[in-house]
Amino acid sequence: MTEPALEIESLCFAIRGRSILRDISVRIGEGEMWSVIGANGAGKSTLLKCLMRIHTGWTGHVRVFGVPLASCSQRRLARRVAYVPQAGGNQRFPYTVREYVHMGRYPYAGPFGTRHPGDTRAVDAAMDLAGVEQFAGRTPDTLSGGERQKVFLAAALAQESDILLLDEPTAFLDYRHQAEVFGILNRINSETSTTIIAVTHDVNAALLAGGHALALRGGEVAWRGPTGELACEKRLGRVFDAPFRLLDDPVTGLRVVAPQGGSV
Repeated sequence: MTEPALEIESLCFAIRGRSILRDISVRIGEGEMWSVIGANGAGKSTLLKCLMRIHTGWTGHVRVFGVPLASCSQRRLARRVAYVPQAGGNQRFPYTVREYVHMGRYPYAGPFGTRHPGDTRAVDAAMDLAGVEQFAGRTPDTLSGGERQKVFLAAALAQESDILLLDEPTAFLDYRHQAEVFGILNRINSETSTTIIAVTHDVNAALLAGGHALALRGGEVAWRGPTGELACEKRLGRVFDAPFRLLDDPVTGLRVVAPQGGSV
């Protein structure tokens, strides 16, 4: 196993006495690709928010490249971990795409917001990798949902962090934009060895992404392991409390899943 980028041990989190996450433990190696799956309300997004300290008051231990999360300054954490939240549909942006992507460089800003010498190079590289250079002078709210999602991804890439957390990165996107976003994530992972952890409710998306999967059910770990081993009717049935059937993709040779009784 590769060296751990992220270690989570016995993480628990509650809101107003209601338990949301219980005893979450997982070890994620540097450069690995992970999908976090589970039904609605399983705690997937909450887990990412705990890791980013958006949610505080959780118990347990989290280490980022061996350093306890509790001891990381916000700037140090931002240099190690970037976060792309679920995209909202009605946001207004009083700045251009390039200005927005440049905001991802905040962990490197000097006193009074002075710019870092590597900012221009990092922003250019991030926009190129995410494929948003042609939108540089436009505002994000003039773009389609898929185009805007790639801009959010570019801003996270500009942080040049070692770990990328994504909350439903392809939610509400059509198939073309889903494929484009997954293609970008695969390039990021293969070309930069960035550790990627993506929340998704789409089991087939996790299977196509490969790597590893963490399945949550009712705030607890239901299963974790190589994503290829996720394609098991009984295993998926336990995670989602619903029957599934497996189908063989004649093009890729991969197994895909469909809810039992669904048409194909």
